[in-house]
Amino acid sequence: MSQGGGVEAPNSALRYEPIAVSDEATVVATYEPDGGSDQGYQSEAQLEAEFIELLGQQAYERLHITSAADLEVNLRRQLELLNNVVFSDDEWKWFFAKKIASKNEGIVEKTARIQEDPIQVLARDDGTSKNIKLIDKSNIHANRLQVINQYETVGEGAGTARKHRYDVTILVNGLPLVHMELKRRGVPLKEAFNQITRYQRESFWADAGLFEYIQLFVISNGTHTKYYANTTRARKVAESEGGKRKRKQTSNSFEFTSWWTDAENRRIGDLTAFTRTFFSKHTLLNVLTKYSVFDVSRTLLVMRPYQIVAAERILRRVVSSAKATGPKAGGYIWHTTGSGKTLTSFKTAQLASKIDGVDKVLFVVDRKDLDYQTMLEYNRFEKDSVNGSRSTAELKRQLQDQNASIIVTTIQKLSRFIEQNKGHEITNGHVVLIFDECHRSQFGDMGTAVRKAFRRSHLFGFTGTPIFPLNAGGATKDTTEKIFGGRLHSYTILDAINDGNVLPFRVSFQNTVRAADDVEDKKVAGIDTEEVLRNPERIRKIVAYVLDHFDTKTMRTQGYSLGEKRVRGFNSMLATASIPALKIYYDEFALQQTERAAADPSYQPLKIATIFSYAVNEDEQIGGIIEDEAMDADQLEASSRDFLERAISDYNAAFGTTYDTSAAKFENYYKDLARRVKDREVDLVIVVNMFLTGFDATTLNTLWVDKNLKSHGLIQAFSRTNRILNSVKAYGNIVCFRNLEKAVDDALVLFGNSEANGVVLLKPYTHYHAAYVSLVEQLLEQCPPGTEPFGEAQEKAFVVLFGRILRLRNILTSFDEFAHDESLPPRQLQNYTSVYNALWEWHRKRDTGEKESILDDVVFEIELIKQVEVNFDYILMLIQRWRDEGQANMGEDGRMPLRAIEDAIDASPSLRNKKDLIMDFVDSMSVTGEVNDDWRVFVTQRREAELAEIVDAERLRPEQTKSFIEAAFRDGAIATNGTAITQVLPPVSRFAKDNNLGAKKERVIAKLTEYFERFSKLA
Repeated sequence: MSQGGGVEAPNSALRYEPIAVSDEATVVATYEPDGGSDQGYQSEAQLEAEFIELLGQQAYERLHITSAADLEVNLRRQLELLNNVVFSDDEWKWFFAKKIASKNEGIVEKTARIQEDPIQVLARDDGTSKNIKLIDKSNIHANRLQVINQYETVGEGAGTARKHRYDVTILVNGLPLVHMELKRRGVPLKEAFNQITRYQRESFWADAGLFEYIQLFVISNGTHTKYYANTTRARKVAESEGGKRKRKQTSNSFEFTSWWTDAENRRIGDLTAFTRTFFSKHTLLNVLTKYSVFDVSRTLLVMRPYQIVAAERILRRVVSSAKATGPKAGGYIWHTTGSGKTLTSFKTAQLASKIDGVDKVLFVVDRKDLDYQTMLEYNRFEKDSVNGSRSTAELKRQLQDQNASIIVTTIQKLSRFIEQNKGHEITNGHVVLIFDECHRSQFGDMGTAVRKAFRRSHLFGFTGTPIFPLNAGGATKDTTEKIFGGRLHSYTILDAINDGNVLPFRVSFQNTVRAADDVEDKKVAGIDTEEVLRNPERIRKIVAYVLDHFDTKTMRTQGYSLGEKRVRGFNSMLATASIPALKIYYDEFALQQTERAAADPSYQPLKIATIFSYAVNEDEQIGGIIEDEAMDADQLEASSRDFLERAISDYNAAFGTTYDTSAAKFENYYKDLARRVKDREVDLVIVVNMFLTGFDATTLNTLWVDKNLKSHGLIQAFSRTNRILNSVKAYGNIVCFRNLEKAVDDALVLFGNSEANGVVLLKPYTHYHAAYVSLVEQLLEQCPPGTEPFGEAQEKAFVVLFGRILRLRNILTSFDEFAHDESLPPRQLQNYTSVYNALWEWHRKRDTGEKESILDDVVFEIELIKQVEVNFDYILMLIQRWRDEGQANMGEDGRMPLRAIEDAIDASPSLRNKKDLIMDFVDSMSVTGEVNDDWRVFVTQRREAELAEIVDAERLRPEQTKSFIEAAFRDGAIATNGTAITQVLPPVSRFAKDNNLGAKKERVIAKLTEYFERFSKLA
């Protein structure tokens, strides 16, 4: 048995741990800054010294370790103390090489060891075995914390050895599990993030690779401090290098770093305050051992403070009210839509299921699609942790199965189970029920039946939009608090946007109903009759507006990486008031797109889909709640069902599927459509209620609204657009074709506060445009057109200034007013972009030994550059035009100069490394013939020739190399791990002189990666 009473599995890890709910909170209830006494200028070294001193005051042991050998000696001693054991030299050598520092393991494997297998088996000299804890999760204060700084190692950057010194590292039982990088006050926090990214790329793997055990990173400039999990950093590096891990688009950039707060969501950014709270032993060890989740996609997720507070308050309520019933035994969590409610509820359910005396934890949702989506999310965190109940009979079996500790079910199935099994013993058990989106069907008869049946249960609800007395509807006037008990914690949309956990909204209103000149505006706003709003002429104009502005609103001309593919722009949803309105919209889109394609053969029609079933009419909705549509089409009247069949047939034709409205296939149609929206394969989905609640797609950025929304429904619908994806997606775009201004203001006051409007909604166009014009003026003054910055100081100033311009342009591009702005004409923008790209490219590839540049950690907004870069089809068009106009090189006669082609290439990050190829093609192309055909022949010959050169130079296996590269072009990335790369390498005798297979492998990977990047997206 391990310390603390956990059960050890033979030859493995601590698999099960009883939970002791401590009265000591992980997140401080309130933090009042002391104000300090100030203080003049503070250098980075002084900031570091102050931080280390504070840790010493909190009983961290100060060590002076600067080498790998010393780090290993200390690790051995700390593990001996933790496990009350003394290693022999042979035992330690074996244990260190096999169980801690295997050369075949990286960040993922080492993270799995800390999170899932913290107990490793030691083979002793006498033939016995002993379990060795790397970290004690059952008794966290048995772990020893130490602090080191200025640890030195030698890595490799730009092909040359480079010495690195890390700022401050926290050792837990001798293993580096938390690392901090500091910048002096006034330096952007993102520079510390970039420095950690560089260390990961160049040196964390060096020596014995112990720094790949780091679970958490902390970055600070003294004024602002943030934290994040190791896979945020690891994914960022993998994506920047074209690695396979970029398949998943979460936690992959600075946007996913987290603020620390107190329990009232007040930010604790100052390093002194952060150190006294986050780095308190109890808090740090809890975050490492209890509030981190390593999911099945091998991503480490570290919980945010509001998530931890919610989980702990529920757990304490379960323990403290074990004999209570009704609302006193429960409560509700108000966490705004998009703030990570599933992770919070998962961890809460997981910990609650291990509390002594708790029989079951039921996670209750209120419709099949949420049941499906929640199951996927739960199983993403821990495979097979959830047993989804497909039927009432299966639910009954699971409720009677002692091994099924967490069950996801719908309230409909749970209600049927109660009706069919009155007095079942489980209803008298100690059960924790967690309701997802507790503002919906829990207020009806089914919710009442569940609450009456489970008399000893604890009821907890999660909601982003609670029911308050002010907005309660219906005869009973039930509120969230009346049904579930008091509010245990709140994290509003205001908090989430302020923290950067969801995006703000940009709401615009398009007037679609005109009245006589003598009719007041407020009377026009009241014209909401279906007769007027479903007028075909009105809908025709709205459809024309959507098609005219679709590219701008969804940034369709701009590109970004989504998984392993490159996509352009985002997608959108049109919310209609009723099925009859939806039908008119769907046909009108088809008509107008056909007309546009006939008028312009190059027109690319939008991929449009729709889905609906029977739903309560919007006029009957209570309190603004959007009612759930059924997951079948059985209740549709005949004409609507026939229409839906036709729409699904269109979908089948577009995607090669075979769905219909039958009960067996309709739900699968829903799931397939949801997946294609998330994968950005559908441009526009037209709905009534479906997808407006409980549906998350990070690629969705625009909601077109021709529907009356208010209160809960308005916030829920708007929130489909504001999930964080990358730096390109800066806000959720809402275009209203009805007068919803008052409804927007009222909803923000209800679910934020009276000041929410200024935070949740983007400011007017004039605000951003004025700032943009000012920055452009600075740029033209500091670096006039035709000149380039000279020296590192000027280069850094240029990168910072142009980055700010790019971020503002990213916001301004969706404003209609910006379409004709000439503050920075296209040619000037292209030239400045070329300079920016050249600095980025030099920075990545420079070879300066140990010397560090001031540009090393500066922020390059390459994702924003890539969104406006030209594609190769555009380059071929320029070449065709240049050839057709007589190959004029100077352009004095008005014809396009050759320089225009070079400028366009220089302005594109993905084409710069292909410039010599393109210009060689220009020199060799025929006078007649199709440019596209000539290019295909040319690039095929060059691809084969350059690959042959690599094969000859490195003596690779030709056929295996060809297959390896073909797989890379098919998959969109070079496979640097696994056996495929080893098949390419020539056989090498282990006994050959100067055998260095590892170095050979790295060199070949580097060459093939450069080759892949050079020829990708060309043929």
